[in-house]
Amino acid sequence: MNKRRGLMFVVFTALVSGFSVFVNKFGVSGIDSSIFTFSKNVIVALFLFGSIVLVKDFGKLKELTLKQWRRLVLIGFVGGSIPFLLFFKGLQLSTGAAGSFIHKTMFVYVIVLARVFLRERLDKRILISGVLLLVGNGLLLKFVWNGFGVGELMILIATLFWAVENVVSKHLLKELEPKVVGFGRMFFGSMFILVYLGFTKQIGTVFSLSLSQVYWILLTSGFLFLYVFSWYNGLRDVKVTTATSVLLLGSPITTLLSYLFLGSTLSLVQAVGILLVVGGVVSVVMVGELGIKDKLFLVRRVKV
Repeated sequence: MNKRRGLMFVVFTALVSGFSVFVNKFGVSGIDSSIFTFSKNVIVALFLFGSIVLVKDFGKLKELTLKQWRRLVLIGFVGGSIPFLLFFKGLQLSTGAAGSFIHKTMFVYVIVLARVFLRERLDKRILISGVLLLVGNGLLLKFVWNGFGVGELMILIATLFWAVENVVSKHLLKELEPKVVGFGRMFFGSMFILVYLGFTKQIGTVFSLSLSQVYWILLTSGFLFLYVFSWYNGLRDVKVTTATSVLLLGSPITTLLSYLFLGSTLSLVQAVGILLVVGGVVSVVMVGELGIKDKLFLVRRVKV
C-alpha cells in the first residue's frame, strides 16, 4: 500500500513539475533568477513550517539530533541553494534544449549513487528503460549536440548536486517526516542563497520588487510548495531511482501545455519522444516497484 501511495505522490509531483516549468517561463521574466529563487524558497519554507505547526508537529523539530540538523543543512546546501545558482547561470550561457537535456540525465547519476550508498537493487532492464528515457527526451527537446562549454558544465554540476541531495534525502526519510526534510531543504537553502545575495550586494533588490513580480513569485511558490510536499512524501515510499525517473513525465506535460496554450507546434519527432518517455517511465515503475520479474517467477513456480 505504501508503494502505491508513494507512486501516486511522485506522479503528482511530475504533473506539478510540468505545469510549474510552464508557468515559471512567465514568472521569471524580468526578475533576477537568484532573487526569484530566494523569494520562492523563503515562502515555501514558511508554508512548510506552518504545516508543521498546524498539525502540532513542532515538537519533532525540537527532538532532532545534532546529526540530523547537520544533514538537513547539507540537503539545503546541495539541493536548495548551490545547484539553483549554477543551473540558472548555466542556462544564460547555454541553450534551453541543452540545459533541459542535461538536467533530465539526473536519474542516471541517481541510479549509480543509490546502488553504491543505498544498496538499491539494479535490474538490468532498468538500463533499457534508461536508454528509452534519454532518447525520448532528446527527441522531445529537439536536442542537437553543439559542444560542451562553461554553461553546460555548470548545469551538469547542478544536476549532480541534485542527484546527491535526492539520495541523502531518501536516507534521511527513514528517520524524519517528509515535511521536516522539505522544510530543511527550503529553509537552509534560502539561508545559503541569502549569503550569496549579501556578497553580491543584491539583498536590496528583494524589497524593490513590483506588485506584478510579487504576484508571479506567490503563484510559482504555490507550485513549488506542492512539488516539495508531494515529492518527499513520495520519495519516502518508493526507490529514489524510480522517483527520479517518474519525474521525467514533467517534460512531456510542459511540451503539451505549450502546444495547447502558446500555439507551439508538436512535430512527429516530439510525439515519438513523448511516447518513449512514457514507455520508459512505465517500464521503470513495473520493474523497480511492482516487481514484475518476481511475480512472473512465482507464477511459474505455482504452475510447476
